[in-house]
Amino acid sequence: MNCEQLCQRLSNVYDTGEAKAIVRWVLDVRFGLSIADIYCGKVTQLSPNDQVELEKIMQRLEKAEPVQYVLGVADFCGRQFHVASGVLIPRPETAELCHLIAEDGGADILDIGTGSGCIAITLALDIADAKVTAWDISDDALAIAQQNAKTLGADVSFEHRDALNISLTPELWDVIVSNPPYICRKEAAEMEENVLKYEPDTALFVPDDDPLLFYRHIMNYAASALRQEGRLYFEINPIYADSIVEQLQQLGFADVQKIDDQFGKIRFIKACKR
Repeated sequence: MNCEQLCQRLSNVYDTGEAKAIVRWVLDVRFGLSIADIYCGKVTQLSPNDQVELEKIMQRLEKAEPVQYVLGVADFCGRQFHVASGVLIPRPETAELCHLIAEDGGADILDIGTGSGCIAITLALDIADAKVTAWDISDDALAIAQQNAKTLGADVSFEHRDALNISLTPELWDVIVSNPPYICRKEAAEMEENVLKYEPDTALFVPDDDPLLFYRHIMNYAASALRQEGRLYFEINPIYADSIVEQLQQLGFADVQKIDDQFGKIRFIKACKR
């Protein structure tokens, strides 16, 4: 089966361009075939064992399972992170958030709801002398994050902590960052099947009647736990940007900024403790 035939098999799940990108990534990551190899027809020259493995991969992809879970890896900020069904797949928008924080710097950094560890590990590797701590309520997520930190050589302290039940400690932070669950259940009908079916509900959804549930708890904690001039960063659902800004201002945060992502949507909020 050649590359074009493989892409055709995914036509019921993805558009042509995305199907082609997925197939090429599979052939590269799992079988080491470059674009040049594909054009030269080497897909049809795979060994019998590789052909069996490729068929298993294609069957999973045809069921809309995200390619990152099928391959067990996701690209993020120029690095490969291990991912599995227990963690959210890192998004390009979240990489933009990491770039924003890295430009500002910070010594003591806390990532709340770390998932795969992509934010915490990226900041630990990209900010000189940063001391990074990461929290998550999921033991599965923490195990994956710890594996990623070890593989990528990042020094991050991982802790089992619940963002909805944060007790104050003597610790003070220069930076607190979170990309918490922010999708209401009522929005599920507009979401892609592969996200709904395979990615963890706990990392995606909040109650319809309390969309700012996680933001409220985290900003209340940050109001006490950030040092003076410390910074709070959120990735957000754009429709709640104004509400989040208002609550931050009520808590005394200053220089509250709404920041667009690469697609022109309000995706991040940055606030400073005065």
